[in-house]
Amino acid sequence: MSIEPAADPPEASSSSTGRERVFRHRNLPLLLLTARDGVLGRFRPILNAHGVTEQQWRIIRALLESGPQEPRQIGERCRISSPSLAGVLARMDDMGLVTRERLPHDQRRVMVSLTDASRRLAQTMAPQIEAVYQMVEDHIGQAVMARFYATLDEVIGLLGEMPPIDGE
Repeated sequence: MSIEPAADPPEASSSSTGRERVFRHRNLPLLLLTARDGVLGRFRPILNAHGVTEQQWRIIRALLESGPQEPRQIGERCRISSPSLAGVLARMDDMGLVTRERLPHDQRRVMVSLTDASRRLAQTMAPQIEAVYQMVEDHIGQAVMARFYATLDEVIGLLGEMPPIDGE
């Protein structure tokens, strides 16, 4: 799928293209989804081959990187809604990928941890996952990757500083 070029300046006439110009800005959410799909499409065959979903893999990666967490923390970090996360964690528990333990000082709270099986799975998948990262970096270049990571970090930080929109 190709990415649409930058829009003409707002003063450009729409009659020459036969399309009505309604928006001044490019469709940022669609561009981000397209980039996401372009990246995830490289990883999906690996995840599918090992029987894990994208959400399950995000949780495994998050717990590998940060250690045990409460579901609320996992949801925030992995961008999974609370209702979806409850089902994903239940399935991962059934699969033997995570354990959920009530905290002794507050039985309402739960701590989620990786099992040895999920750590072995991550170790098995790591060379394949790293090979995809290397393939992407080789294709688009190390400098572009570095700028992309830096830009993503900057945008995420700046958007996090914005006040919420009414209704959020």
